[in-house]
Amino acid sequence: MALNLKPIAGSSNRVIVEPAAAEEKTASGLYIPDTAKEKPSKGTVVSVSEEDSEGKKASVKIGDVVIYGKYGGTEFPYEGKDYLIMRETDIYAVVG
Repeated sequence: MALNLKPIAGSSNRVIVEPAAAEEKTASGLYIPDTAKEKPSKGTVVSVSEEDSEGKKASVKIGDVVIYGKYGGTEFPYEGKDYLIMRETDIYAVVG
């Protein structure tokens, strides 16, 4: 799903990520209260800047599932959903 927002790159490519939902229960089946849930560090890329100030295109693409730093990016709401905008360098890996 492409988001109708395009990040502006600057000195590093920017990426908008829709974070995965926080885990509701543990592997053993115990439910996690809202106050104890950890911020997800995985999400889906929904928008990517065209290129950075040096003309480099982003390595990730829309639809990639990525792992990023736990406190990476800046949260912002848009059309009822929460997203993160971050530098591409805050992304550690593409899943699968």
